[in-house]
Amino acid sequence: MQRDGDQHSGAPQPMQRLTETLRRIDGRGYGAYKDIRGTYQLHDWTLCIDHVQGDPFAAPSRLRLKLPLAEAGFPSDLQTPHIRGVALCDFLTRAFHRAIQQAQSNRQGSGGSGQIRIDVPGQEVLPRSSIAFTETHVEARFTVGLPARGRTVLGRQAITLLCESLPSIGDRSLRYRALQRADVERHVHTVEDQRALRDMLHAHQLIAFVADDALLPRRAGNDDRPMQGQHPVCWQSPETLAMTVDLPHAGRIRGAGIPQGVTLIVGGGYHGKSTLLKALIRGVYNHLPGDGREGVVTDATAVAIRAEDGRRVEKVTITSFIADLPYGQSTTRFCSDDASGSTSQAANIIEALEVGARVLLIDEDTSATNFMVRDRRMQELIAKTQEPITPFIDRVRQLYTQHGVSSVLVIGGVGDYLDVADTVVQMDAFRPRDVTSQAQAIAADWPASARRHHEGDAHWEPPQPRPVVRNSLSPQRGRREKVRARGVHGIQYGGEEIDISQLEQIVDASQTRYIADCLQHAYHQLADNRLTILQLVERTESLVQAHGLEAVQPYLYGDRAWARPLEVAAALNRLRTLQVAATT
Repeated sequence: MQRDGDQHSGAPQPMQRLTETLRRIDGRGYGAYKDIRGTYQLHDWTLCIDHVQGDPFAAPSRLRLKLPLAEAGFPSDLQTPHIRGVALCDFLTRAFHRAIQQAQSNRQGSGGSGQIRIDVPGQEVLPRSSIAFTETHVEARFTVGLPARGRTVLGRQAITLLCESLPSIGDRSLRYRALQRADVERHVHTVEDQRALRDMLHAHQLIAFVADDALLPRRAGNDDRPMQGQHPVCWQSPETLAMTVDLPHAGRIRGAGIPQGVTLIVGGGYHGKSTLLKALIRGVYNHLPGDGREGVVTDATAVAIRAEDGRRVEKVTITSFIADLPYGQSTTRFCSDDASGSTSQAANIIEALEVGARVLLIDEDTSATNFMVRDRRMQELIAKTQEPITPFIDRVRQLYTQHGVSSVLVIGGVGDYLDVADTVVQMDAFRPRDVTSQAQAIAADWPASARRHHEGDAHWEPPQPRPVVRNSLSPQRGRREKVRARGVHGIQYGGEEIDISQLEQIVDASQTRYIADCLQHAYHQLADNRLTILQLVERTESLVQAHGLEAVQPYLYGDRAWARPLEVAAALNRLRTLQVAATT
């Protein structure tokens, strides 16, 4: 794998050499900044200038700031096990960002001139490439807009920025003695408790846990921070679902265990049904202290499922849900360049199961109605022989009893689902109530003449292995490869745009960049026309777990965040050039 720093990996030059170069090129054309690429030493700090931008309006320069571990002074027990290291790096990334803000109140120049940026995390605590602990150093990876007026080098300002501001930022954020010890430990311990809680779920036969006093509502649709100023209601568990667990640092906590099986979230409009489901969707990730959802954890394989009109589907066997389409169109290895709501939702489920999902999270509002249910009157009007869809209501119990796949569904208007539910939680003004017994009594008392006919059968077609045709992963566009993340919602990949806007568990643009790296790495290093989608994402994940996020990067970047293999596979499935080979 190519690395920016390879050609200047020798002994660092003294920082005086950098200042001399910057004085020499002061006032020259912007291209003269290429002369500063290299590694420099100033007291304890090592500054690596890995990539120099071509002009002040181009993508900024990539730099690293390194400090020996002995000088950084972080206790080893804050770095191991791995989850503590992830949490510590997240804390330091946020601290580095705060130090940047304090140092940059009077930035001047053209374009991004003088701007220092590190990849700022959101509410989730994810493995990131922004801060790394190596065997010898703690290392910050960030970008700098080298100072310029127009396209003229501002060498003296660059000296201040690189030789004074950066070491000062490092001193305030990468030395343990400069930080509040209690804040560091709280951050690390909060994240470690969430991992421990998630690890307990299976032993308690749960798919999720919501701690008492959790704050689920968010400020706005575009602001994932906790709601403030509107007297939000905190979670209080119904007694019938309540349980206590012991965590490594928080000790004993109380909350609601969401059991395996089929769980319905019901209630009136605006009473908090979708708010709870969204918290469970995000519960596959750990959250920072103060987020409000630190005590909300979900099975690590849980996947949010929805209809996705217009997406491409490549040879997915959806016969358990849809069969006997008009004009003889096969659903054994179903293909479509413009899938309907029902076929896309069926494909989304099968693709998720193919790569290991054990929990499905579904909101009635974002589902295809005809995929979710056919009521009794529609069954009377349209005979089953004329309807190719076996609705989800007729498969959801089978998924659990025969295949161990649980489901959580937000249901506001389809009472037929009471017939198949194990647990029913009513949200009443954002307060949960366990109404399982009441729901089961209603279902039992419902007249037989009004009940819908079960339309499923005993046969379930499992996901089929899908070997990937290597050339279909090519990111080539003309004579060059073109791979670029477009925020959280898209990836430009060769001549295609991968639309991932409907993947609710991609929560950070840095995850999108990481997914783009994974696809490009799969093309260059893994795909061989035999490996399946599952095998590609498993091998990629094994490589990253062993060697870090940089293992799949074409260069050493500081703005990547880990995404689950489930999301990597989902993005791959939405690549419109994807081709799957025939299986024997």
